[in-house]
Amino acid sequence: MFNFHGAQQVQTSSNPTPAKPEKLLRLPEVESLTGLKKSSIYAGMKASPPTFPHCVRLSVRAVAWRESDIATWQAQRQQGGGQ
Repeated sequence: MFNFHGAQQVQTSSNPTPAKPEKLLRLPEVESLTGLKKSSIYAGMKASPPTFPHCVRLSVRAVAWRESDIATWQAQRQQGGGQ
C-alpha cells in the first residue's frame, strides 16, 4: 500500500495478545539456581571466552540475567559434565 507521497506503508498485524516479556533474575536468584556466588558469576562473565551468561543492565546500579540464558547455561553444564 502506498500513501499519496509514494512511500510504502507497513501494515502491522493486530495481535490481541502481546508476547509475554522474558523473566529477569536478580543476583540472589541466580546464586540460588546455579550454586555459584557473586565473585564466580562475575569472573565467568569476564573470562575469555565467557563461561557464564552476561547480565542485562536495568539501571545504573541494578542488573539481572535472562532466565533463558541461565537455563541454557545449566543445560550446557549438564551435557558437558560440568566442565
